[in-house]
Amino acid sequence: MSERDELLPDVVAERVSAAVDSWLRWLPRWAPGTHRGKSRMCRRCIGSPVLAAAGLAGDVPHQVVHALNSRMQRIIDRAVDDYTERQLPTLHAELTGEQIWNAGGFEPGAGLDPEFEGLDLDPESEDEQPFLFTMAELVEQTRPEPPLPRPPLTSDEKRRLREEIDLADRVAHSVEQQLCFALASHQPRIEAAIGRFVEPQIQALLDELTRQLQAPPQ
Repeated sequence: MSERDELLPDVVAERVSAAVDSWLRWLPRWAPGTHRGKSRMCRRCIGSPVLAAAGLAGDVPHQVVHALNSRMQRIIDRAVDDYTERQLPTLHAELTGEQIWNAGGFEPGAGLDPEFEGLDLDPESEDEQPFLFTMAELVEQTRPEPPLPRPPLTSDEKRRLREEIDLADRVAHSVEQQLCFALASHQPRIEAAIGRFVEPQIQALLDELTRQLQAPPQ
């Protein structure tokens, strides 16, 4: 794998800067949610080295950090997809064939903005007020009949596929390292935006909660 085949650091830095700019334009529109918090942890954000590189502490609201993390993940995914298409024909053919083979049905997560990518689409329902329907149920109802089994891979194809999956993982790791290094330089911008747009709203919620707790009973 030559340097020419990977995404150059300058290109990564440029894409990271553009993604941070996009997140900063979105952040003023963020507001704390009024629904119940979900009990499930976000696998994308828990322990993310990207968020560590951004300097985002654990007390920043999840949707705020998820919106930035998803924009960064798009950069990594795009780099791996481009490399796979150019250099990994067996893996590319397998992924393309899987998409064609399983096409069809309702996909509620398709086309979502980055701040919603990877999040559960159905909120937790109240025990006494169940939903009439959920996105997960719609997906199951519109799922097409399973197709006939795909032709099995030969031993040589399986070997090449394992090798190419390993190469794709190495590219993803390399791009993630470059991305984290580039993202660290944006920490002052990110910290300033959190202080301006997020912390005042959180403090307002805490102040309101304090007033409600201290209010005398009627």
